[in-house]
Amino acid sequence: MVDSTYTVQGMTCGHCVVSVAEEVSKIAGVSDVRVDLASGRVVITSDQPVTDAAVTEAVEEAGYQIAVG
Repeated sequence: MVDSTYTVQGMTCGHCVVSVAEEVSKIAGVSDVRVDLASGRVVITSDQPVTDAAVTEAVEEAGYQIAVG
């Protein structure tokens, strides 16, 4: 299993958390997604490495952005 951590900008409520988790969970190989609203942290567990591009695309599909830097 591989854990990857990202920070998402713009989430303000529980619905935001659900939207991000749903989109990220659609990425091939992802087995678990944990989203913390307060910190914006998203921890993805997968059986293979996921690409930053795939995560960015999923987060943007949910209507948010990955924090850079």
